[in-house]
Amino acid sequence: MGRPRVVIIGAGIVGCAVADELTERGWNDVTVVEQGPLFAAGGSSSHAPGLVFQTNPSKTMTEFAAYTVRKYSALGAHCFRQVGGLEVATTPERWTDLHRKLGWAQSWGVEGRLLDAAQCAELWPMLDRGRVLGGFHVPSDGLAAAVACGETQAARATERGARFLGGHTVTGVEHKGGRVTGVSCLVAGEYRTIPADVVVCAAGFWGPSIGEMAGLTVPLLPLAHQYAKSGPLPPQPEGPILRHQDRDLYARQHGDRIGIGSYAHRPMPVAQHEIGPKGTTMPSVQAFTEEDFDPAWRDAAELLPALAGSKYEDGINGVFSFTADGFPLIGEAPHLDGFWLAEAVWVTHSAGVARAVAELLVTGRSQVDLHECELSRFEQAQLSPAYVEERGRQNFVEVYDVIHPLQPMESPRPMRTSPFYPRQVELGGYFLESAGWERPHWFEANEPLLAGLEEPRIGADRRDAWAGRHWSPVAAAEAWATRERVALYDMTSLKRIEVSGPGAAAFLQHMTTNNVDKKPGTVTYTLLLDAGGGIRSDLTAARLAEDRFQLGANGNLDLDWLTRHAPRGVHIRDITPGTCCVGVWGPQARELVQGLTDMDLSNDGFRYFTCRSGYVGQVPVLAMRVSYVGELGWELYTGADMGLKLWDTLRATGMPVAGGRAAFNSLRLEKGYRLWGVDMTTEHDPYEAGLGFAVKRDKDFYGRDALRAEPSRRLVPLLSAEVVMGKEPVRHDGRVAGYVTSAAYGHTIGRPIAYAWLPAELAAPGTRVDISYFGRRVPAEVAAEPLFDPRMEKIRR
Repeated sequence: MGRPRVVIIGAGIVGCAVADELTERGWNDVTVVEQGPLFAAGGSSSHAPGLVFQTNPSKTMTEFAAYTVRKYSALGAHCFRQVGGLEVATTPERWTDLHRKLGWAQSWGVEGRLLDAAQCAELWPMLDRGRVLGGFHVPSDGLAAAVACGETQAARATERGARFLGGHTVTGVEHKGGRVTGVSCLVAGEYRTIPADVVVCAAGFWGPSIGEMAGLTVPLLPLAHQYAKSGPLPPQPEGPILRHQDRDLYARQHGDRIGIGSYAHRPMPVAQHEIGPKGTTMPSVQAFTEEDFDPAWRDAAELLPALAGSKYEDGINGVFSFTADGFPLIGEAPHLDGFWLAEAVWVTHSAGVARAVAELLVTGRSQVDLHECELSRFEQAQLSPAYVEERGRQNFVEVYDVIHPLQPMESPRPMRTSPFYPRQVELGGYFLESAGWERPHWFEANEPLLAGLEEPRIGADRRDAWAGRHWSPVAAAEAWATRERVALYDMTSLKRIEVSGPGAAAFLQHMTTNNVDKKPGTVTYTLLLDAGGGIRSDLTAARLAEDRFQLGANGNLDLDWLTRHAPRGVHIRDITPGTCCVGVWGPQARELVQGLTDMDLSNDGFRYFTCRSGYVGQVPVLAMRVSYVGELGWELYTGADMGLKLWDTLRATGMPVAGGRAAFNSLRLEKGYRLWGVDMTTEHDPYEAGLGFAVKRDKDFYGRDALRAEPSRRLVPLLSAEVVMGKEPVRHDGRVAGYVTSAAYGHTIGRPIAYAWLPAELAAPGTRVDISYFGRRVPAEVAAEPLFDPRMEKIRR
């Protein structure tokens, strides 16, 4: 078979970039269809102001933007002007946050610096320096001319064989046998079908309409965003693009005029059927509402007094795409092979996303981790129109807010709750949210347990106000109770997947790194890798029968990955909604559960990493002897209908306390247990992540041949002087050497812990480093792991 026939829907900057990246990799049979004219087609690219600020709390989004800057700079000055980026602070909170932002830049390899007010005014003479506390300057940021970037990339793709067709309105996505076969278009009043093996939807805010043609929900919300220009002003030297996030504003120069963009106004969603009819100069430009922009103009004039003598003009309400979590939509439709999305992508990340999509298509993997962006990350409830709209609106409001890494969404909540939730509420649970699940982080009812607990065990004096948000000293009491007694941890939010059928064992043997083909009743820790040997996920695989396994997975991405690869006769089923799980962990766990069951829970009768079915009181359970906190115990699974009874049965003994996620995180880090998506991703292989024990090289498995023999970097624990939050740069001899992944206070060892990626030569225990935390130097030292119970005596007793 020759190169696949590719049809890309949309000739905006993203569609053109995908065509360029694909043809550069030898996929030359590419057709780009566009309903509007080429290349100012009338979508978001046609009105986008083009500001490219690279620094983002997400490593992936920063790398997308950094590649966009490198690529568009190379296309020429007509495409990208590297004028730099300046973000100013007018409040102490923002000034503090810019120190955090500098840390992200250093962690992700973007050069930046903090400036005082005078230095900011040198870059932007119009600034009222009296209002400015300081700024964050990135010299490599700049302005992308979106239409020119698209057209230039299209020209390159055309030279390699691609074709671009304007005036082609897509009317259908053709498919047969679960695979795309072509795209139907209306052209000058006539219908035609363009054959395709692969279809990439890069239609921007029209994505939901195209997705509907393919039977796919595209969870994005088009929202209008205001932009206007000043009248002519006295000449000024060209300065950097400017953000005034304390007022939800940004600014750029247009010759002798200043453009002002605002996110300060009310969210203004635009329904799919309204986009065209309500368009003015083009479909993506809605009628300007001055009453929404007037306050923003006044705020802009306070920062840039020269604007006060000018009246804004050329105002637009320009439509952009927003998603529920602020990330793009990348990936193949779960039910229709060959139908791909490159959606909800802004100019800032356009080339980076296009490269990732091209790499996925051509090689099967992206060099940049995509778990935050993959289409299949959403649970079913998160695809509802009501959810997409409410979260999209809120993301618009929060786009420039200072967001704490643990800050949960406020609405819609609660959505998903475990059967234990009513009792957790009664215990004064403090809930945060993940994938729609309500997850308790501590329980106010446990506050009396703090009595007699000394400060070194609590660690409150090692936290600043930022690290103290969404945290309570009660978490220390819960952690200590787990180490000394026994605690219950709600593990219901853990994704549970059933793999069954005659070929289930052979399938999992091929898909995962460890040997799972063991006798029924065994549990195995194993990994999913991608084609490049990167870690897609980690799993616990419990073999319940010859032809049936239960997997403890990390989320919907695992379900999608396994479903895509399952051969005929192997069945993949998400059993999470109908089940629940409680972790019973601590030195008294055996005493607690043994009194409620006729199962033999002795160490000889129920070995570590085994499982069996039985009863706890009247409740049928699957008991699995595993632990994520480094203590003796079991995970007890039952049906959702029996969950509350299970919780009440355990609690009625008077022995266990309820433990929250804050204590859980502390305990897992003391034991060195990794958290996928935070500590390791597809950018890391098992050996450098310290998970080589879960790899059996003597069997064939997906990604095996790509594994490297000798790691050049390692994930290591640091013992630090104070608690940090994650994503901070780690320095050695004054130079950035790596970055923090997870962090917490170790209540058992009485020390703050931070896991970090460092070069292999710096991974030896005793190596001294510094963590840059809000610009402060936090001394730290590489430690040997695990930090707690290295001989596994407690967990195996």
